[in-house]
Amino acid sequence: MDKLRAMALFVRLAELRSFTRVADEYGASRSMISKEIQRLEDSLGARLLQRSTRRLQLTEVGQGYLRRCREILLKLDDAESYVQELQGRPRGKLRINAPMALGNGELARLFVAFMQVYPDIELDIHLSDEPVDLIEQGFDLGFRAASAPFDSAYVGRPLTHFHYRICAAPSYLAAHSAITNAEDLRDHNCFVYNYFRGKNLWPVGNGVAVRGSLKANSTPFLMEAIREGVGIGFIPDFVCAPALEAGEVVEVLADVPRPQLTLYALYPAREFVPPKLQCCVEFAVRWFQRQQQSTVAAND
Repeated sequence: MDKLRAMALFVRLAELRSFTRVADEYGASRSMISKEIQRLEDSLGARLLQRSTRRLQLTEVGQGYLRRCREILLKLDDAESYVQELQGRPRGKLRINAPMALGNGELARLFVAFMQVYPDIELDIHLSDEPVDLIEQGFDLGFRAASAPFDSAYVGRPLTHFHYRICAAPSYLAAHSAITNAEDLRDHNCFVYNYFRGKNLWPVGNGVAVRGSLKANSTPFLMEAIREGVGIGFIPDFVCAPALEAGEVVEVLADVPRPQLTLYALYPAREFVPPKLQCCVEFAVRWFQRQQQSTVAAND
């Protein structure tokens, strides 16, 4: 039995909680993955997983073994990264998590440009808006747009800045009472993004609690409803900019203070940053710098 492979399989199984998904990742059959895990358990003389028809659950022994497997595999990755750095050939797989709207927009262009420069680095990209623990889910790198700093378990490299816009369609504004200050938002149909840290408390002015008829886990979805004139949204400009430029929506309370969003390249703090990860982060920093310079030049 290849113990390191079996440990890697066990870690991915603990992260994905699905034999089928792990089998798909490794290009193997479900039964083969199950047999390898069974052989690992037999060699250890302990049950690592409780199996049922509906879900997989780690045993207490499995939880402790998982932490130690991650440490061992991380050290192995560090050792390989050391050799790659000396040889100047970054290679291997990068598992990346990114927000859906950004991943389908600016980050897609960034990733394409990166692949052209570093063809030996394989990107495994997962787009999702729900909060994800990068360490628990086995991601090397995450992209996060946030207005508050992250905890010390991660290194966050700022890449660029965005702004929130309060957006409404002209037809909505024509049919409802005027909005002259933040408090007026209380009387309007304000949509809520499910994963917004403040929930229904919009950080506009001194903060205002809003309510409305729509909650969703997708800002592009909210934008479609805003375009149709049925409500107001607190939307980052990387989502609402096209609609604003086209005149489909307008910005409300543009002069009222609100927090700035910073896009970070976020990765778990570790002793040795793999060259493949370092290359991707540095490439992203330079890429966004060029984008900003191009925007400034176009506006001059």
